[in-house]
Amino acid sequence: MQRPVKNPDFNSPHYPTWCPGCGDFGIWTALKNAMAELGWQPSDVLIVYGIGCSGNMANFVRTYGFHGLHGRALPVAIGAKLANKDLKIIVIGGDGDGYGEGGNHFLHALRGNVDITYIVHDNQVYGLTKGQMAPTTERGQKTSSTPEGVIDQPLNPVALAIAAGGSFVAQGFAGDTGQLTQLIKAAVDHPGFAHLNVLQPCVTFNQHNTYSWFYDRVYNLDGTGHDFSNKQEAFARALEWGEKIPTGILYREIRDTYEQDVPEMRTESLVKERLDNIDISGTLKQYT
Repeated sequence: MQRPVKNPDFNSPHYPTWCPGCGDFGIWTALKNAMAELGWQPSDVLIVYGIGCSGNMANFVRTYGFHGLHGRALPVAIGAKLANKDLKIIVIGGDGDGYGEGGNHFLHALRGNVDITYIVHDNQVYGLTKGQMAPTTERGQKTSSTPEGVIDQPLNPVALAIAAGGSFVAQGFAGDTGQLTQLIKAAVDHPGFAHLNVLQPCVTFNQHNTYSWFYDRVYNLDGTGHDFSNKQEAFARALEWGEKIPTGILYREIRDTYEQDVPEMRTESLVKERLDNIDISGTLKQYT
């Protein structure tokens, strides 16, 4: 009989090398809290990581892990889920990795609704490569790659996720690990693709979107009467930015997952199916 797990059970032998005060620490803590509260063992879950400061978490969490290519964490995770639908899969990425290089994968993962959880560290810069502008950097902000200020309009990831057909869209804040723990638990419990954007201060390269800046603006949707089943209301909340920024579940709907709509996956996982009685000689003959 396995003993109950606690947050430290998910610690690897390596302590995080993030900058002191980095928002990644809050996400790291909330993730381990969530897995422990769900009763998961380290061997129960696969976490797929993208490239960036967030991807370095691959060294700091003791579970099965895969450190993918820049912007390519989602297709790796989806492939693993389709092969073994019984496996718990979480994807960790950053705003540059996921909304920049991986933006196309993100859009189509929302449409497909494969049952995985996508947690995005949104620090609004490319932190690992010294603070260049990212897709979510605010217009006018000066960065190492835009010394005169950003010209582009920033991407709104939660509004995009709702508009693109996401079935679970939420937003958290790295400075509130209690709420973030509960949001991660809700995301992994959701049957389908769950997108959780986490506002994550970069204390080294983003001196605009700081902890104090967020503390003055974020508010919890719980207790406001927000109806997360109403897409129009959810979209209106998702567009809020500046004076007030919502955290919590913005939108949620229950619909068939990709796995449920594939006949071959409605019974047992593909990895458990016997393949020794499948004759592919006819197919091979076409190529010989």
